Amino acid sequence: KRQLLMLFINTRPQDRASTLSEALVDAGYQVATLPLLELKAEPFSFELQQLYQQLRQTQVIVVVSPTAVEVGMRYLQQANIDLAQLTHIQWIAVGQATAQALAKFKIESFVPKVESSEGMLDLPILKQQDHLKQIAFWRGLGGRQFMMQQLQQQGISVLNFVLYRRQCPELSVLKFPTILKNFESHQQVAVLISSEASWNNWQQLTSQNHVEAEWIYLTLGERLTQLLTHSQALLNQASNIIQLENLSASEIIHRMRCWQGKV
Repeated sequence: KRQLLMLFINTRPQDRASTLSEALVDAGYQVATLPLLELKAEPFSFELQQLYQQLRQTQVIVVVSPTAVEVGMRYLQQANIDLAQLTHIQWIAVGQATAQALAKFKIESFVPKVESSEGMLDLPILKQQDHLKQIAFWRGLGGRQFMMQQLQQQGISVLNFVLYRRQCPELSVLKFPTILKNFESHQQVAVLISSEASWNNWQQLTSQNHVEAEWIYLTLGERLTQLLTHSQALLNQASNIIQLENLSASEIIHRMRCWQGKV
């Protein structure tokens, strides 16, 4: 009997998917790309203009994605604020890709070991926070609520910069049935789930299409793992969930191989 290759559905945004896909193919997986999120900048508004004016009294800016860097910096210019006026600020990047995007502006940032809200809350800069009165979030609509609430409960003022919104790409909705047609019966299919928003979009896609497969979900961080476990239990579905510490290709391939008993 022919050994079926595991199919890996790479759900990273279009501009960040290719490196991972290439590494997975090299490691012997079949790969289908299906971005679950695309990011659209919110228009520059009076509210954002006012938030930018308060950055001089802010100690920390948390930046949650390369898109948040790109839009945040563009709007910083529109608000007539020079980066030189923000030298007092300490920056936190959710992960390495965001840190690299900030580095292009000659900004050094703190990056958590686990690229999640919990990972960021564990950073010494936020734990030893006697000086911390106000923190800004450069983020997308709906993201990082948990982290902002935790900080507000500690009496820290939060500036909420909603710079973009996330939506399921129309192309992915059209492409999903085609991907399903190429499934072989009882094939194992691994799906990368990197955020709550992408999980919600994935559930919508699968509810609109009848699918028979053995799903294996790769989830970023503990909270997302718990969310999926709970959601699978409610649906009475067996959950194959592999928890990731970060979204690097090496971490993903290593965890997959451990799960398959190949390490």
